[in-house]
Amino acid sequence: MTRVAVVFADGCEEVEGLSTVDVLRRLNIDCDMVGLDKKVIHGDHNILITCDKVVDDSLLDYDLVAFPGGRIGAENLRDNQKLAELMVKRHNDGKWDAAMCAAPIALSRYGVLKDTNYTCYPGFEDTIKQECPTGKFSTAITVTDPKQKVITSRGPATAWAYAYAIAQALGHDTSQLKKNMLYNYLADNIQDSL
Repeated sequence: MTRVAVVFADGCEEVEGLSTVDVLRRLNIDCDMVGLDKKVIHGDHNILITCDKVVDDSLLDYDLVAFPGGRIGAENLRDNQKLAELMVKRHNDGKWDAAMCAAPIALSRYGVLKDTNYTCYPGFEDTIKQECPTGKFSTAITVTDPKQKVITSRGPATAWAYAYAIAQALGHDTSQLKKNMLYNYLADNIQDSL
């Protein structure tokens, strides 16, 4: 069975993390909500998030570990030494990792974005380029780099695209769920509402 961990840190962008968990669970993918240093996380918009567990060595056992963004949350992920060590080991073992919005700054600090195609929230690419100058930035909504096994995305409005990209990278068909959640309808009609 496919297993995913979404790591939440204080100051995270709640919609990015919870959208990912929601989509993956709708696809019957085993998805744990993991608190960086405690089970109850304070999101950036004063939403309390109750996680299933706290970061520990079991993070090495997941098929994919995903980070939501939010500047403060991303900085907390970036600066946590235990998480950094686990993520470097995961990357060296060829496991999938994902980060969206500001959170790719954590992957860049760990060295995971070296030689990797990625995207991030506008403006954070400057920081990432300083730490991983061999990475290649894109303005695409989501970027999946199958060689480096890294998935990245832009920001809150791209959370569903990010979640679907994660599921697809892990071999799951998202076509029916996209239809059921009206994702295709949204994608087809977004210009009409602007």
